Amino acid sequence: MTTPTPFLSRRPRLASALCAALLALAAGASQAQQASSIVIQGKENWLFPGWGSLTQVDTRGIDAATQLVRETRDALAAKGVQLEVLVLPDKTLFYQDKLPDGTALSAEVKKRYQTIQDKLKAAGISTIDDEAVLRRVKDGGQEVFYRTDQHWTQAAADATAEALAQRIKQDVKTLAGKPGTGMALGSMVNERRYGDLAELFLTPDQRKQAGRETFAVRRQADNQSLIDDAPAPVHVTGHSMVQPYFGFPQKLSNLLDRPVSVNWKPGNVGHWIMLLEYLESPAFKQNKPQVLVWQMFEPTYAQGPDAKGLWDNASIMTADAWRGRMKAAVGQ
Repeated sequence: MTTPTPFLSRRPRLASALCAALLALAAGASQAQQASSIVIQGKENWLFPGWGSLTQVDTRGIDAATQLVRETRDALAAKGVQLEVLVLPDKTLFYQDKLPDGTALSAEVKKRYQTIQDKLKAAGISTIDDEAVLRRVKDGGQEVFYRTDQHWTQAAADATAEALAQRIKQDVKTLAGKPGTGMALGSMVNERRYGDLAELFLTPDQRKQAGRETFAVRRQADNQSLIDDAPAPVHVTGHSMVQPYFGFPQKLSNLLDRPVSVNWKPGNVGHWIMLLEYLESPAFKQNKPQVLVWQMFEPTYAQGPDAKGLWDNASIMTADAWRGRMKAAVGQ
């Protein structure tokens, strides 16, 4: 179990939601071969994850996933917990002009994020349109993803936290806890390094050509961690995008003026098992939050708990097994 953790780590874990699985699948290949299949090397040294389809959309998988999310929403609501689903859009949506010549998104994939949004809204599941949020950031002249990394920038994380905080305030009129207990934000600092796609998957020569880039991150404020002694009324569960390094949960805590707890893991475990790990934890059983934020990725949304060969073997289970564990953990 990854317990809800304070924001003490400064350095990111570069393994991403699917990096570990792809490394294992490519173990017998050369590093150059890995790069050609795992990373899309675009124009002007832009790099993209190569594990999401650029042409096909699994509509049936989206429907099945949404049904499980709906059941989770209902189970949590019966216990007084508001579920907020946060689906983060794919990097390629915002940098289609940087894809290699001859590589393009199909019309269906261009609409995939909105397809997911439409399904969630039709099911009455609370969510925000993060593609629209990040589009406004990019149109305003700020990058929303790093050039050689699959993760979002501080500007993107901040804007998403702002939109989600507004949504939470709409859905939950009064948060538990005391005003003034949100996290103070530290000063910004720049770090020069390789992005995770370059670091993990390119050959040394390719990495040198791609070059390092500047990551703008916040320092932790003096004498402040995300979690204090009081239970957090808001909890975030997800992958490496919501880790403290990229600043999203700190900003959310600051905007809500309440503590926010978080559990996350790198690797190919998937959002299904991450939610179960939190729901089955003593932290959830002893202090259920008012709001549970469940972070997912657009390219992997349609992959259910039984997506063999895509999630870590230990994370694989049937939809019925997942449903049973979820309901038992919530207390139904």
